[in-house]
Amino acid sequence: MTALSDDFGWTLGVVFRAYVKATNAAVGDLPGGHRGYQILTASVRDQPESQSALCQQLGIDRTVMTYLLDDLERASLVERRPAPTDRRTRLVVATPEGRARLLELDQRLAHAEAHVLSSLPADDRSTFKALLCRLAGHVNELDPVPSACAVVQDIAAGTP
Repeated sequence: MTALSDDFGWTLGVVFRAYVKATNAAVGDLPGGHRGYQILTASVRDQPESQSALCQQLGIDRTVMTYLLDDLERASLVERRPAPTDRRTRLVVATPEGRARLLELDQRLAHAEAHVLSSLPADDRSTFKALLCRLAGHVNELDPVPSACAVVQDIAAGTP
């Protein structure tokens, strides 16, 4: 224990750092890392109606999304296909390889999460995650995050 043990920011930062390290190890070999995982997850489970909608859903800048999708396509994990209703619109669709890879990544991330939360009993883990989700939803309603890119830029610039 340190003098900072009761400091909310310090404790949140320590847990966040551990989570980022564990999840980076879990998805680090995937093109785009954690963002690549989010795109793959959305293309399998959400199937957004367009590449643009995917950008909005994940809060990723369009230019950044293009590069991420290029990398995921080269790895044969997703394809961009013309939408049946409007050929100018592109759908992001997971390939069979992408679907199989997502199952593997889900298992890796579950292990990473379990590792980070290992000091908590199972009931406390569930409670912690539920409370954190509720808090994040509330905070995001008060001050919506326009994009993941903006969050990183704010952190780097020291902007509150």
